[in-house]
Amino acid sequence: MQRFINLSNTYLKKEVKVKKRRIRYQIVPLSGAFMLTSMLGFLVVTVYTIYGRMDLTWGFTLDLIFIIMFIASILSITPSFPSEIK
Repeated sequence: MQRFINLSNTYLKKEVKVKKRRIRYQIVPLSGAFMLTSMLGFLVVTVYTIYGRMDLTWGFTLDLIFIIMFIASILSITPSFPSEIK
């Protein structure tokens, strides 16, 4: 990649090196209790919502939270790094 610098009507070439950064991340191992809490929470909230003990909006919101917790616990079990995808 080249850039030009204008100094008193004189153009100078300046080479700019662009470094590519590799994205590396670490996955935090979540406990089995976290997964169990997400599963039980989803079941309890779903049953409470179906039988009318909880409002539909709160039921949907809490179910969404417990689903996100469950997905996070599954992702922490099977780590995948961008370098392994090649």
